[in-house]
Amino acid sequence: IKTAHFILIFCLLALASPFAYASDPSPLQDFCVAINDPKDAVFVNGKFCKDPKLAKAQDFYYSGLNIPRNTSNPVGSTVTPVNVAQIPGLNTLGISLVRIDYAPNGGLNPPHTHPRATEILVVVEGTLYVGFVTSNTDNRLITKVLYPGDVFVFPIGLIHFQFNVGKTNAVAFAALSSQNPGVITVANAVFGSNPPINPNVLVKAFQLDKNVVKNLQSKFWWANN
Repeated sequence: IKTAHFILIFCLLALASPFAYASDPSPLQDFCVAINDPKDAVFVNGKFCKDPKLAKAQDFYYSGLNIPRNTSNPVGSTVTPVNVAQIPGLNTLGISLVRIDYAPNGGLNPPHTHPRATEILVVVEGTLYVGFVTSNTDNRLITKVLYPGDVFVFPIGLIHFQFNVGKTNAVAFAALSSQNPGVITVANAVFGSNPPINPNVLVKAFQLDKNVVKNLQSKFWWANN
């Protein structure tokens, strides 16, 4: 009997595993324009959605990605997102877009991760040194210098970056496999958390002097996106 129970449980787990590792459920209709007010809305895939009959072109539209952004900030880059927050019609469609502007001579999109998306980036202007780091225990660094027209992929969840090694402005566009990919900028998350992480934790984790940790915690307050 115990053997039979074990086989039954094993079979149930095997059947359940595809669902456990699946991403967001597939849309149940053509689109699901996100809406905050449940009036004139239906509930699909965990979100209130505008009645499809009331959808309009503006729900699927964004303008302005052709405009250069100001990069006069501590890291020398600016990310302009186009996700479900900017285009409600992206809700449930599993995709989004960003424009990234980099200042000359070292503009940096600092090391960060997207917890919910793979990213594919294309360089439009300039020269970028890009890379990502594989997970423990290898922590292998994979890098490439990109020129206009070059494309590079950053796998989901891995720490990655882009650095302008040219003397002119650089511009790249990236698509991400989520309507809301999220971003965790490593330095800000570690040294700029709110409230701050106990310095003793960071002293031991990074093998740094406590004064160095406190100095870093006083600096990492600015978020790139």
